[in-house]
Formats: sequence, structure tokens, C-alpha cells
Amino acid sequence: MPFIANTDQQRRDMLRDIGLTMEDLFADIPEALRCRGFDLPPGISEQEVRHRLLELARKNSTGLTCFLGGGFYDHFIPAAVDALASRSEFYTAYTPYQPEISQGTLQAVYEYQTMICRLTDMEVANASLYDGGTALYEAMTMALRITGRPKIIIDDSVNPIYRVMIHSYTRNLNIELQQTENDDGLVNRREILRRIDDRTAAVILQNPNFFGCMDDFSDLAVAAHQKGALLICACYPVSLALLKTPGSMDADIVTGEGQSLGLPLSFGGPYLGFMATRKKYVRKMPGRLVGQTTDEKNRRGFVLTLQAREQHIRRDKATSNICTNESLCALRALIFLSLLGPRGLEEMARRCADKASYAYRRLTALPRVKARFHRKWFFNEFVLDLPCEAADVIARLIEKGFAAGFPLSRYYTGMENSMLIAVTEKRTKQEIGMLAEALEAVL
Repeated sequence: MPFIANTDQQRRDMLRDIGLTMEDLFADIPEALRCRGFDLPPGISEQEVRHRLLELARKNSTGLTCFLGGGFYDHFIPAAVDALASRSEFYTAYTPYQPEISQGTLQAVYEYQTMICRLTDMEVANASLYDGGTALYEAMTMALRITGRPKIIIDDSVNPIYRVMIHSYTRNLNIELQQTENDDGLVNRREILRRIDDRTAAVILQNPNFFGCMDDFSDLAVAAHQKGALLICACYPVSLALLKTPGSMDADIVTGEGQSLGLPLSFGGPYLGFMATRKKYVRKMPGRLVGQTTDEKNRRGFVLTLQAREQHIRRDKATSNICTNESLCALRALIFLSLLGPRGLEEMARRCADKASYAYRRLTALPRVKARFHRKWFFNEFVLDLPCEAADVIARLIEKGFAAGFPLSRYYTGMENSMLIAVTEKRTKQEIGMLAEALEAVL
């Protein structure tokens, strides 16, 4: 069956009824831009399609030992996450418009929101966003709505992928976006404090930052609040089992990438953005929020308490277009956190930190390999300076079976020889040793 099942006669009938020809429908597209054909090969059988796709798939390097990070991490995912998230009652559930028949989905989202609040030490969380980058953008626009001010300050130690997304979204908006340059791997406090003024809506920071360095933003939160601005903090959820939480730093809005909570890397998605904030800002928060209530028989139940997307309310009053598919990713995060529990998550975070420290000592002991940022605390990522271009070294290490790190020259000038390395609980002492030997061999 063709993708569009209309017959030639049906198409002719429709064109006759609207009084147009097929050419008339495309009249607004300039002649030079019109598609003249798709240059597709002839159709082939299902067996031939499978064979061709397998050929293409084999070109991917899927067996690499992964030391990549930068916001997306190779964590272990318990089998129960896939087993439970794949149940048909969850996997096929759409937006719970009718709470009386959607209690399972609503309760799962409610429990997810509760866990995000506990993890970040904030008062309220929404029912999830698309990914860490769009969540940070949504937090920024939320701050603009709350304060009515046009100016945003963001440090370049914030994930550059997120910053590219923010620049893309705001390019044609009337927003004054100012970027500060990091101070030896940490936020540039002096410059941020100098720039905060009565026009500032928010300061956007990240902990641990893109270089893996840890910080405490309590002083910057005080400075921002004194000027009536908000502090937005992006964070790595696994690290919160050990580090000072954004809530305890007095952040106003907290966002992050939830991929590390039970979602596979999967060539870039789908991922999960989370957002938490203070209760006083809840009506400015995008997306949906599930709340707990009781029915007429005093039985506990769950409903969509706030619905701020344009399908639920008037478009000019909506705060986002966050849609259904993220609930399944949020469910995976809920299952993952439930399986680990507080102690399990803390143990996972501690293993990440301990193994990263071991890798740091092992790799910086190599000749001509140095730490980029000295005397900085880090969680599970750190930056190395190599004696040659990092991108070339990383390419050569792929041939030896390692996805060894991220070349920082892709986003930072003057860092052509710098490589970001991440270590999770999955990496063994043997794998770290083998990486050190391979790195020494290619230098």
C-alpha cells in the first residue's frame, strides 16, 4: 500500500472541488527551489532491506569502551527499567486527559516529580521536559516572565551544547544575552558580580560545570537576589547524591539532563529534561504538573493540577509546547531511582567519583600529559592537556577501542590540545589502565 492511499481519481476530484491544479498548490514556492525528484532507488524486499540496514549498522563503532561525557554518560541500567517501562499500560499511554482512567500514569508522574524535588532540594517539579538544553532555555524564559527584565548572564562553563541551543532559540527575541568567560575552569565571579544590575533577570550557572569542576554558588545567589534577579542552576542528577544541592545554595530554578537516570545513550535521544523551582513561581513554570487529591469518597487520586501548554489553554497564555512523549522517559527515571534508592544512588555517585580520581592520577602520571585546571575539585569528569591536538588523539584511540573523550576545541578557542574525560561506575580499573597504555602509545 502506498503511504498516501488516495487514488488518482480521488486526487483529481479534490483538485476539481477546490478549483486548483497541482501546480497551483506549489505556486508560492520559487521555481528554483522546487523538488524535481527524490532520486530514490527501486523498491526492494523486506529481506533485502534487513540485509542493507545490517550492513550500514556494522559501520558504527559500537564496541568502544566509553570515556565520553559532557552531559551524557554511560551508566549501568538495571534490567528492571526496560522490563517495567515496556509494559503496554505505560508504553502506550497518551496524555492523561481523563484522570479517572489514567491513575497509573498520573501517579507515576507524581512520584517522579517528588523524586526530582528531593534530589534537587526544591519545592516543586514539573512533569518533565525534552532534554537538559531545552529545560535550561525554558528556565531562562521563565525567569524573564517572573522578573519582567530583558537581561540574562550565562557563564561559558555551562555546557556549550546548551548554550548553542539557547542562542538558537533567542536569536530573534528581544533578549540581552551576556556571556562571561570562565576563570580557570570555574565561573568568573568577578565579572558576573560586575554585570548583575537592575535589568538582570537571571544568572545561569552549572554545577558540576562542563569541565567537571565543582562549585558552591551560594554567594552568587545572594548577589543576584539583592538585585532582584534569579539564580538558575543546571546540574548532573547523579552528582546530587554527594554534592551540595542547588536548593541549599538558594537557587530559584534548577534544571538538568535526566539521561543518566536510566536512559541509554542511543545516538542522542530521546532524553529527558527535568525542572524544579520554588512554589511561589509554580504558575510561571512550563509544561504540566500532576497533583494529589481526593475524590468524593475520600479516596486518594491524582490529576493534572497545572496544564500550561498550548493544547490545554489559550495559545497566548501558554508557557510551552511540552508534549506527551517525555512521560515515558520520566517513568524510566522514576523506576531507576526507585530501584537504587538513596543509598544506591549515593554508592553509584561515590564509585563515579572514586574511579574518576583514580583515572586522573593514572593519566596525569603519563609523560607530557597535564591537568588543565589545577587544584580544582571535580566529580567524575576532568580536562587533560595533551602535547598535540586532542581531536587527532581521540581519533587514533578509537582505532584502539576507546571513545576516549571530548575534544574541547569544538567549542572553546585556545583549547585545541584539551580533552574532557568522564568516568562512570561502569569503567573498571583494568579499562582505565588500558586507556592509559593506549594514550601513552599514541602520543
